[in-house]
Amino acid sequence: MFDLDPGEELALLVETTRSFAAERLTPSLREAEAARCVSPATRAAFEQIGLRGLELPEALGGVGLGPVARVLVNEELGAADPGAALALDGPGPVAGALSALGGEEAVTQALASLPEDGRALLVDLADAKLQVEGGHLQGVVPWVPAERADVVLVLGEEAAWLTTGGYRLEPLRGAGLRAAGSAELVFEKAPVVARFEGRAAVEQARASARLYVGSLLLGVLRGACDFSREYALQRQAFGRPIAHHQALAFLITDMRMAVDGARLLLHDAAWRIEAGLSAAGETAGAFAQTIEAAATIGPAGVQILGGHGFMQDYPVEKAMREARALSSWLGGLDAAREDAGRALLAHAGPVPLSAGER
Repeated sequence: MFDLDPGEELALLVETTRSFAAERLTPSLREAEAARCVSPATRAAFEQIGLRGLELPEALGGVGLGPVARVLVNEELGAADPGAALALDGPGPVAGALSALGGEEAVTQALASLPEDGRALLVDLADAKLQVEGGHLQGVVPWVPAERADVVLVLGEEAAWLTTGGYRLEPLRGAGLRAAGSAELVFEKAPVVARFEGRAAVEQARASARLYVGSLLLGVLRGACDFSREYALQRQAFGRPIAHHQALAFLITDMRMAVDGARLLLHDAAWRIEAGLSAAGETAGAFAQTIEAAATIGPAGVQILGGHGFMQDYPVEKAMREARALSSWLGGLDAAREDAGRALLAHAGPVPLSAGER
């Protein structure tokens, strides 16, 4: 059982992040999308309140907090602009994944030289066409949410590889996460500078990455849900707010239930990782559930707004784009379901035979 009360310290962190998102990210989200980056002033404010180094060890100037804090912070950032969140958080999901693979030493060695505006990218082999031969990476990742990469961590099935050069990024137009940039990542015999072995460690690293991406997605869904509800309460039809019409009331309720259910699963997975427990199956299940929620909430938000749902004057069209981009990362729904199912079967007891099978 995990505690739903974040405590005074984390509650203050959440409130600080919410204020930052409301004051810095939301007002400039269209400008950040157009520029494919965040402003220097926004980056400075982000670093000043310590969000960039949230999971980094204190030796690297970080705060040294764990997965629970990351999930809480990412929900607030994702509700405002997940693309900007990725652009601002240079280490991104790589920090947690490296911690699972090699502990604080691996994080320090890989990220100590990361510039203040640098980016570390995490790639899953499920999203790429890569070969690892003779200590080099060769191949293509069709899409990454970045146009700069100072460090790249590639996750396989039983090993992970770290590289810092020998690749290039070809900018793409991109539909979602525009503020983070969008590019095709091409490896040209990129030298592997560190290799990590072990299926269990790689599974835990992937769990950490899914937690990171899933919590950003959760924020997107919460933002879409909240805005859709407020719009429906203000928009009048037949003499009353459209939220009071049964069909839309049920739809808004379904959206909120999907958000709350996904949040509980993500928080449970975060607590397990922070407690040092294996959480590959739980995190895969939580990620899959959040993606399933996105398939409901994105279109529902557009439906509630009607024609306005497709206009950039309102944020739900952006939410649907962002949700689709985040849902496709790390192998997407199919890979998450497969990993969650594999974990469930691995812990299942023997199935008793029926009388006819004995």
